[in-house]
Amino acid sequence: MNPRTDAGTRIEATLDAALAHAGGEGAPPLLAAAMRYAVFPGGARIRPRLALGVAAACGNDSPALAEAAAAAIELLHCASLVHDDLPCFDDAATRRGKLAVHCAYGEPLAVLAGDGLIVLAFETLARAGLAKPRRLAPLVSTIAASTGMPTGIVAGQAWESEPQIDLSRYHRAKTGALFSAATRAGALAAGGDPDAWRPLGEYLGEAYQVADDLHDIASSADEIGKPTGQDAAHGRASAAALLGVEGAIDRLEELVADAIASIPPCAGASELKAVIRAASARFVPKSLARVAA
Repeated sequence: MNPRTDAGTRIEATLDAALAHAGGEGAPPLLAAAMRYAVFPGGARIRPRLALGVAAACGNDSPALAEAAAAAIELLHCASLVHDDLPCFDDAATRRGKLAVHCAYGEPLAVLAGDGLIVLAFETLARAGLAKPRRLAPLVSTIAASTGMPTGIVAGQAWESEPQIDLSRYHRAKTGALFSAATRAGALAAGGDPDAWRPLGEYLGEAYQVADDLHDIASSADEIGKPTGQDAAHGRASAAALLGVEGAIDRLEELVADAIASIPPCAGASELKAVIRAASARFVPKSLARVAA
């Protein structure tokens, strides 16, 4: 695929090809449909866009590998949403403005759809990695670590079952892990230094989680496409509860500034900073815009 094509178009095409592969001949039709339903239509695709942005900043000499890494991260994110919405966790009836997968297809297929998306993520990455085999192992290791234990999104979900939660550690695992994976995977796919890009992902991941906490108390379900008030309903730690609304907004702005400042010197730094500023402008809920002003 032409690397000059719009990043959003490239992401959607790579995801579509992955789901078409999963739903190929011999696949259980309902499970294939549930997996596609979980991925399309998507949200802002922030994580895969971030991965492609870093790959571009690093020269992006292997576009197909960068696109596969970006798609893998989005598939893992979608899997986490499917499982997060299940009755045993948030018991959320909607996601992205439509019925949650377990409401549309039933709990058994929702569990299997989430599992299937996790496996598909790594299969998609493995197929593309054949062109750059030396980059494949570090990519798999980086993305896998962001998904499992001890500090990936699985660990982040598990912290909600602990009697005491360290908010920063919880946020780093639940949300920050995939953001950090996105920046490091983008660099790895393009032959860059992943460690140089780790801070960008970590800052943005924490910023996004703080923003999500604010939306949970200040936005409507129609605005964000999922139930609100979930943190209070489930007794979860949140930045808004711990820091207060103004404190959470201050923390969000501080994290975005730190993220932009952390971008390593590179040819695409200015463009990447502009993308991050534009995306972060939508982090603060509309009802709180006057507080942030």
